[in-house]
Amino acid sequence: MRDGENLPRSHSPPLPFFLSSINQMASIVICGAGIAGISAAYFLAHNGARDIVLVDERAPLSLTSDKSTECYRNWWNDAAMVALMNRSIDLLDDLARARANVFHLNRRGYLYVTADKSRIAEFMRAGQQAESFGAGKLRVHSELDVGNWKLDVGERYVQHPTSNFQFPNTGADLILDRALIREQFPYLSERVVAVLHARRCGWLSAQTLGMDLLEQARARGVRFISARVESIAVRDNAVRGVRLSNGTTIATEIFVNAAGPFLKNVGQMLGIELPVFSELHQKISFADALGAIPRDAPMLIWSDPQHLEFSDAERALIAEADELRGLLAECPAGAHTRPEGGAGSTIALMLWAYHTPPVAEKFPLAFDPLYPQIVLRGMTTMLPALEKYFERPPKPILDGGYYTKTRENRPLIGALPVRGAFVIGALSGFGIMASCASGELLANYILGNSLPPYARAFAPERYDDPAYRAWIENQNESGQL
Repeated sequence: MRDGENLPRSHSPPLPFFLSSINQMASIVICGAGIAGISAAYFLAHNGARDIVLVDERAPLSLTSDKSTECYRNWWNDAAMVALMNRSIDLLDDLARARANVFHLNRRGYLYVTADKSRIAEFMRAGQQAESFGAGKLRVHSELDVGNWKLDVGERYVQHPTSNFQFPNTGADLILDRALIREQFPYLSERVVAVLHARRCGWLSAQTLGMDLLEQARARGVRFISARVESIAVRDNAVRGVRLSNGTTIATEIFVNAAGPFLKNVGQMLGIELPVFSELHQKISFADALGAIPRDAPMLIWSDPQHLEFSDAERALIAEADELRGLLAECPAGAHTRPEGGAGSTIALMLWAYHTPPVAEKFPLAFDPLYPQIVLRGMTTMLPALEKYFERPPKPILDGGYYTKTRENRPLIGALPVRGAFVIGALSGFGIMASCASGELLANYILGNSLPPYARAFAPERYDDPAYRAWIENQNESGQL
């Protein structure tokens, strides 16, 4: 799709014209060279598929895949998502071992932080639920009386490694001992009463991972065409081919929609309305010259809603501006940050999805110029040393991308109602971490291989089930940071 173009073209050109204009053939055409499309191509080629064409008008991994925090976790409030992520992390581990960890996978974990004692019970429930879903054991480190909760206090807390992705701990450590919190994480606010350290989590170089998968796929014969999918030929409810913006017409019987934020538009070319929408998520990166965020820190997540602190003069100015008045209300939890780069780097990344209504996908993206200041203020609640930047804020780089998602925030992976059409998408904010298992699952569908038990949770036909639709209505959480 062209930047800013939101209307689909006719999904099926007149077949006689299409047949007369064929100038290429392929067994599989994949629309979209983000991490989802590249992973699908890799696993298809790795499992024996041949004559695969990957199509994108942009350079690979350049639309949204390179705008993420590049993190991963098996910590979800959804059993199917835990299973998918466990498999994806298994595959990431295998790739890291086989490729000398070229994409810098680490296992520092996610640290959920609270200053609210009432949230301890939520942390406990979350840990026990995640353990029941297969995320690993919950270990509790406490000197507090936490009521009727059964505590396992016998195990010693083990520090996270800075780079070793083969760190054996899984599950999570719930630390209620404030002395231990101060010892391990002295940079956190002294108001912190508990932290939950989810262990099978960390980050990696997403660009390096994606390009490595693409190189391996191309070595197995995958072709990349720099063009836009203009239309898809369908006859007798079956895919027959695609026409590209460069004049190429490819005959194929298998088409994969991996179009990222254009997933819905490409679906409409097939005459299919996919149940997805998009949110614009922003992030900042800046040089943390003062070292407010230690270079060996895990991913840090503030788990409490908060009111931003402003001076009386600032409050008066904000109250007069309609577009800013919302900043005086309670802001949601979820502000998160991590260090970025190697030993010599000072770069830190920060994100906070405090306002993410559904939006139309338009490029180039327009960002909120106040976002860096708001995020910095919100993050200071957890990391007081950041307050030093208030008078002379660091110059940030502001970017981001669309989180294209389903209502229940599960991906769409599997066959579509048109024969030979498949989808891999709605990887809302978790595309990097889910890419390997998602690509493998899509390849299994196309190649007719056996499917894992979690496949049904992500198949497009799940919406045909009234019980599933009722389940969606009762969902209060999406697992989204």
